[in-house]
Amino acid sequence: MDQSRHIAGARAPAPEETDMEKIGFIGLGRMGKPMALNLRKAGFELVVLDINRQAMEELAAAGAAQGADVADVARRCGIVVTMLPTSKEVEQVALGGGGIFENAAKGSLLMDMSTIDPLATDRLQEQALARGMSVVDAPVGRLAEHADRGESLFMVGASDADFTRVKPLLDAMGTTTYHCGPVGAGGRTKLVNNYVAVTLCQVNAEALALSQRFGLDITKTLQVLYGTSASNGQLRMNFPNKVLVGDTTPGFTIDLAHKDMSLIVGAAHAAKVPMPVAAAVHESFSLARAGQFGGIDFSGIADAICHFAQIEKPRVPEGWKPA
Repeated sequence: MDQSRHIAGARAPAPEETDMEKIGFIGLGRMGKPMALNLRKAGFELVVLDINRQAMEELAAAGAAQGADVADVARRCGIVVTMLPTSKEVEQVALGGGGIFENAAKGSLLMDMSTIDPLATDRLQEQALARGMSVVDAPVGRLAEHADRGESLFMVGASDADFTRVKPLLDAMGTTTYHCGPVGAGGRTKLVNNYVAVTLCQVNAEALALSQRFGLDITKTLQVLYGTSASNGQLRMNFPNKVLVGDTTPGFTIDLAHKDMSLIVGAAHAAKVPMPVAAAVHESFSLARAGQFGGIDFSGIADAICHFAQIEKPRVPEGWKPA
């Protein structure tokens, strides 16, 4: 990472200890909604906003206030959390007309928890500092079911002071937090993590498809893989609870995995790092999306590969668990 792009330790002054520390939360999707609910359970005063009225009503039932629009949330809250799909939405909400930066008070803090282009995070940091505000990037590790249980992992880019300021929020939403460095370090760490996670899904899917074609017993194959250096977290923890039991309801969709691989390949190109495996995995997920698999869990890449190869989908017997 080019440290010259970041200002370690630089931040705006914190606001006075008033209701400025009310928390705004924009983006109540599959990950954002349980995270916001966990903040409410921990007693944080929230103002929430999403295009999905039902999600807002669920938060209102839990005691959160509903924001009228982005400007309203920004004016009412000292910390605004964003959990949005892409860089475009984050920059629009933060930098656009009627956005956070136009309406938040000096000393306010934006904590973006989305997975976006690191260069977009750099732009947010530059604009925030010019306005006497702060930015923290804190993308989320683990899956949606972990967010439901308040067991998420966070990779944080922030000054020391801003990290201290947002740490109570992170503790309410998860169990593990890493302060990875200055602003931008969190998102860049997330891309490295997701490169490995998505690539392992692809490798596991290809291996299981080959096993199916060979006519091997899938449980014996898995036992061998678990007992050697071929074992990995996706194969041991995610696959047996998702695709291998026929559950492809999304915790993290193939569409989102494809988006992240696009970010990874783009960031690698910008940094002049050759990543031919990433490019190949990106195109495999492109093929899966074209085959209408985009909305299923990313472990379902195994089903997609077997579909294209006309192989029976890999499934373990009911009740089978990894040893």
